[in-house]
Amino acid sequence: MPSTLKALPAADQRRLMDIAREVSFPQGARLFEEGGHADRFWIIRTGTVALDLHVPGRRAAVIETLGHSQLIGWSWLFTPHVWHLGGEATAPVRAYEFDAVAVRAMCQENPLFGRHVAEWVGGIVAHRLHSTRTRLLDLYAPYGSGSTL
Repeated sequence: MPSTLKALPAADQRRLMDIAREVSFPQGARLFEEGGHADRFWIIRTGTVALDLHVPGRRAAVIETLGHSQLIGWSWLFTPHVWHLGGEATAPVRAYEFDAVAVRAMCQENPLFGRHVAEWVGGIVAHRLHSTRTRLLDLYAPYGSGSTL
C-alpha cells in the first residue's frame, strides 16, 4: 500500500517537504473530527494515530492505527474537504504537517505533480475503504455473514 511519501517520485517528495511544518501531539489529542473541515494532512514521524468512525448509539469504531511514515488524512484533496473519519493520537506523535490549500494549489500549477499526488492519495483511499469495510464486518456483522473479498 503506497501510504508513505516515498511512494511519490523524489522531486515530488522534495516539493512537499519544502512546505512541511513539524508538529507534535500528546497522547489522547484529537487531530481531527469526522465531519470537520479538512484543511491539512500529516506524515507521522513517531507515534501512532487511531482512525475512528462514529457509530450511532455506540463508541466510535477504530478502523485502523497508523504509525511511522504513514499519511494521515486524504479528505483534504477531495471536495467538499470534510473529514470522513476522526483521528486520535494513541501515543505521543511527531509529524510533518502540510497545508491542504497550498498543496492543492501546487497540484493545479503542476499537473504532473497533481497526478502523482492524486494517485498516491487515491491508493490510500482504496486501502482505507477496504480496512473500514473489514473492520465494520468484524465488529458488527453476524459471524460468517460477509467476506472481505
